[in-house]
Amino acid sequence: MEKKTAFKLNIAAILIFGAFIMLANRLFSPFVLRIFNLSGIYIILALSLNLLNGFTGLFSLGHSGFMAIGAYVSALLTMPPSQKAMNFFLKPIVPFLADVQLPFIPALIAAGAAAALVGFLIGLPVLRLHDDYLAIATLGFSEIIRVVLTNLQSVTNGALGLKGLPKFATTYMVWALVVLTVLFITALIHSAYGRKFMAIRDNEIAAQAMGIDVAGMKITSFTISSFIAGVGGALLGHFMNTIDPKMFTFNLTYNILLIVVLGGNGSITGSCIAAVAVTIAMEALRFLDGPLNLIVLQTQGLPGLRMVVFSMLLLIVVIYRQQGLMGKKEFSWDELYAIKQQFVKKGGR
Repeated sequence: MEKKTAFKLNIAAILIFGAFIMLANRLFSPFVLRIFNLSGIYIILALSLNLLNGFTGLFSLGHSGFMAIGAYVSALLTMPPSQKAMNFFLKPIVPFLADVQLPFIPALIAAGAAAALVGFLIGLPVLRLHDDYLAIATLGFSEIIRVVLTNLQSVTNGALGLKGLPKFATTYMVWALVVLTVLFITALIHSAYGRKFMAIRDNEIAAQAMGIDVAGMKITSFTISSFIAGVGGALLGHFMNTIDPKMFTFNLTYNILLIVVLGGNGSITGSCIAAVAVTIAMEALRFLDGPLNLIVLQTQGLPGLRMVVFSMLLLIVVIYRQQGLMGKKEFSWDELYAIKQQFVKKGGR
């Protein structure tokens, strides 16, 4: 397929998707719209982790820590002074944050930058490790960040968290950032940096022998991933309208890692599809936690049964589709055109 044709199709797809977002924002019920927007936030978070795990080959389990930093920085920069005073009733907020209030976009950039800075500082010593040791170290740093946030009472309000965050995570804002993130990751992976990331993933020794600065590329990937995770965490905070340290435990990282593995390590398309599928499935199976009447089986309510069934479904997928839904493949117009030609040939017979 010619580049001009592919470009026109891309523009048409973006316009159609934009029209769909407008219709969704008007026609979807509040509950469905909430799930729809949450899917978008999970796409951003999954892509940030996939950049590390899928494209660079770094097994990190510290993503929730960077999300927490982004969420708290954005919350503290956007909350009105009166709302801060209501939250910090046990111990007053530090003076330099008491009267600060920024628009959402600058606060969002600051949230990503703060997470990126912490990611850079953590990455310098941690990225010398490999495989399981790297995963354990990043998990440890994530827990350290959460404990620090819990104990910084005059900055983060401690275990009480922050409530009444402005509702900036609207449908248009969430999905505009989803599109920007997808475009950025796609451009990055097809750039010289992306090829270096994938060379390190495939064979680190060979990449170093070819003159690639392996340590520098790892830190670059870790920092970019932390920035996007910080932005995703900020969106999640403004989506929930409240944050506290318990939101950012290992379980949150596990959910994002689950999406990445299910969609396919090293597949942008897979992360997008899996994020939507997992978010919808988690809500669709919620009825299992309540009372059930299945004729042969009656229960008064088994909290957690939803996660058991969901885990079994995922095990089936992993067993029979170990590379994930998409593997390392991406959506392309060429493949769609090839499929169309096959159907045409079969119809002509």
